[in-house]
Amino acid sequence: MAKKKKKKRRIRPLALCVFFRGDKIFVAQGYDSHARGTFYRPIGGRIEFGERGRAAVVREFREEIKAEVTDLVYLGALENIFEYEGQPGHEIALIYKGRFADERFDDDAFTVRGLHKGEILYEAAWMPQELFRGASAPPLYPAGLLKLLEEADSRKAAATSLFSNLNE
Repeated sequence: MAKKKKKKRRIRPLALCVFFRGDKIFVAQGYDSHARGTFYRPIGGRIEFGERGRAAVVREFREEIKAEVTDLVYLGALENIFEYEGQPGHEIALIYKGRFADERFDDDAFTVRGLHKGEILYEAAWMPQELFRGASAPPLYPAGLLKLLEEADSRKAAATSLFSNLNE
């Protein structure tokens, strides 16, 4: 009897985009039936061979929710080792911030379903960042994302302060 070939585990390269509006971010809600828990994650997807992260963000938004994104700014990279549906995973995610080209997406009531080959992958909506703070907060993935967003905010505030001091 032939041995069953083991599937080789690989690190998955991702590009994800965070959209800010006031104190809210636009994120997808997911559910892990094995862990019996809800989690959240920015929309994006796999970076294809020869594709830059920025181009992957644009492509994924066009494919999954038929949306155009603009003003993409690279925030950093996060490594995420996790378990989903009882299976181990390993991702390296390039994180961008951006804006929706269509301002209808900026409405509080706007939700969207991400589709792939007719299957619903997730539902996304505007959520307050405060939801992801505290001991009982649902997870926001990739791990370390909230800290990265806070660091980006503080760098922006410091740069704005420096620029206004130079103009005095």
